[in-house]
Amino acid sequence: MAEYRHLLLLVSAMFVAACSGGEKDETSQHVETVLPDAVNEVTVIALHAADFNHELVSNGKLSARRYVDLRFEAAEPVAAIHVKNGDRVTKGQKLAELFAFRLENKVIQAKDALEKAKLELQDVLIGQGYALEDSARVPSGVMQLARTRGGYDQASAQYRLAVYEAENAALTAPFDGIVANLFARPLNVASTTDVFCTVIDPSSLEASFTVLESELPLLKTGDRVFVTPFSMPGVRTEGRITEINPMVDADGMVKVKASVVNAGSLFEGMNVRVNVQRLLGRQLIVPKEAVVLRSGKQVVFTLADGKAFWNYVQTGLENAESYTIAEGLKEGDTVITGGNINLAHESPVTIIQ
Repeated sequence: MAEYRHLLLLVSAMFVAACSGGEKDETSQHVETVLPDAVNEVTVIALHAADFNHELVSNGKLSARRYVDLRFEAAEPVAAIHVKNGDRVTKGQKLAELFAFRLENKVIQAKDALEKAKLELQDVLIGQGYALEDSARVPSGVMQLARTRGGYDQASAQYRLAVYEAENAALTAPFDGIVANLFARPLNVASTTDVFCTVIDPSSLEASFTVLESELPLLKTGDRVFVTPFSMPGVRTEGRITEINPMVDADGMVKVKASVVNAGSLFEGMNVRVNVQRLLGRQLIVPKEAVVLRSGKQVVFTLADGKAFWNYVQTGLENAESYTIAEGLKEGDTVITGGNINLAHESPVTIIQ
């Protein structure tokens, strides 16, 4: 019986040993598969000083510096309209005209009234002992009395007005531009108060926008701007600041204007985004993607001896693509710009193109 118990214990011990050895091998194999020794792939740049363009972003509206509303000088029926909205016109080109019969007849009547007033003036002067051809020797008081009594000044004014209206029976373009806001129809009586049409010079567009009072030191006339219409995000045109209004409004804003180069796709009244850029000289610059946050602080990883080393930095100014570095890096450092999101201090890395 004792021998049987010894045999049973020996068999049990061997079974336990066999099971323990197999479990150890299986665990070792599992750990080796799940935790491979991987190297982070990164992209890098060499840190050098370069020209930095500081950037301000604002919203604005386009308007033309040369913009004129045209009106007829007489209330007569419109004889013809030679253009339509959107037509390009040249300086002096005829846009529309009135029926001229009444205007020409008015000139004839006014001229006849002026001749009668001149005869009346002559009679008054003769009665005072002067001739009309000797008007230079007539005392000013006597001449003024004669002109008033004969109605000469009034008749002369009526004649000049009639001639002016007849000469302006046709509207012409005051400069090269585009016709807009033309809604009148032929044969309808033209209004002397309502706008008949508008002529806009599209080459004289400017963007009006506002900046904060605190941003004024960063602006000056001549700074470069880029203008993008909200309706056409793919269109981007360049311009220059031409005017800074020297007054801060109640909201702490300052109005600024910039001339804009129009390649034909921009229109009066467009809402636009304005990016103001000013060259601030040479600075240490890193792309925005190179700066990551660790515990709420800005960190830039640099590469040395195949490892990533983090550096606490202090950024200065920024634009849409980059920061200036005030503290934490020096010229010549190899800065990691990609693959840095999950990096740790002294992580092994390899450079990819």
